Amino acid sequence: MKRLKRLGILLVVLAVMSCAVLAIPGVRERVLWHLQQWSIQARYTFRPPEKQVFVPQSTVDTIIRATQTALAMANTPTIEPTLTFTLPPESPTLTPTPLPTPLPAQVTLSGVKYFDQHGLWNYCAPANLAMALSFWGWNGDRTDVGKWVKPFEKDKNVMPYELADYVQEQTNLSVVLRSGGTLDLLKRLIAGGFPVLVEKGAYMQDISGKVSWMGHYAVVTGYDDSQQRFITQDSFYQANYPVSYADLEQGWRAFNFVFLVVYPPEREVEVMALLGPYTDATQALTIALNRATSETAQLEGASRFFAWYNRGTSLVGLQDYLGAAGAYDEAFRVYAELPEKERPWRMLWYQTGPYFAYFYSGRYADVNNLATQTIEAASEPYIEESFYWRAKARQAMGDWDGAVNDLRTSLEYHPGFQPSLAALSDMGVSP
Repeated sequence: MKRLKRLGILLVVLAVMSCAVLAIPGVRERVLWHLQQWSIQARYTFRPPEKQVFVPQSTVDTIIRATQTALAMANTPTIEPTLTFTLPPESPTLTPTPLPTPLPAQVTLSGVKYFDQHGLWNYCAPANLAMALSFWGWNGDRTDVGKWVKPFEKDKNVMPYELADYVQEQTNLSVVLRSGGTLDLLKRLIAGGFPVLVEKGAYMQDISGKVSWMGHYAVVTGYDDSQQRFITQDSFYQANYPVSYADLEQGWRAFNFVFLVVYPPEREVEVMALLGPYTDATQALTIALNRATSETAQLEGASRFFAWYNRGTSLVGLQDYLGAAGAYDEAFRVYAELPEKERPWRMLWYQTGPYFAYFYSGRYADVNNLATQTIEAASEPYIEESFYWRAKARQAMGDWDGAVNDLRTSLEYHPGFQPSLAALSDMGVSP
């Protein structure tokens, strides 16, 4: 009995000492960080997200029956849906405006202030936009961008449109956001004196210790034809980080070749001349759609998945939701055939086109299931867009309480998120 009593006293003393040590802020933060990492690793070990595969429930016949109702409900223009995966006609009316002289074989733009993303949570987007802005004399830093584009520190991702919104609303600069870019277009813009911010995919070591696919921004500031490489300002690696033409194109494909160009308003005529057909947003989407459609028949493996996904994304931009839904169905079929280690399981963190396509095709169960799978696969489900779309699907299926809870959760993870605020307002519910 005395031995048990002494053991009990010892345990109490250890507990008190542990509490005292954890009361020290620096120690507590380190302990909590390590506990979090162990929790994440355990979760990924026992429930690997790359093993999960989304299988759409609806059939093409179901989509066809729901299309007219869904389009009317969405208050979108009546569109003839694309049911077959054919190559849309090219528009020959707009052609790029070339520079007065042939492009030089090598260009390097100086003047970008380098910011890394380290020491802060998911700071790739703020760091890269800060670099793009700095070229034009903007005097802020990465935290100035971060406080606006990700008010919740652990937000998993910042969308390109959110970066464009920051430029338009918080600076005196202008910005253009387009899809379907090419390597030649990148070189043309750089040779014209304009750095380009691109979003691309990369296989990198994540916080669980695994090497897996994730999204990543970079600012392209130079190129060299003799070495077949671009010079990028990479917030994860280093300033002036070289990337081969082939590697950049491969990674860029994962995001439908999206790009942003920041520029002073007085230089807009120059930018538009360099963009050529990309001046028109619809034409840029058509270019992206043409390329994606061709690549679905040309590529294999993960690249083929991205091609089908890009086709869907471009069709969403063109408001052909039924055609987009069919493209995403094929993308997810290809995804299921990929080796697990190659699966880009974080895709819905960055690109939410399937939610638009399935919702506006009346496929609410697919929206709900896809969003739920995306949320549950994340160790920390700070993905406001997935909660928003699950709420929309639940509301459509009659689950009012579930919809309200999801919308409020999305606002916890992104305070002020306008789509969720608008949805709650439409429902007559306070945030």
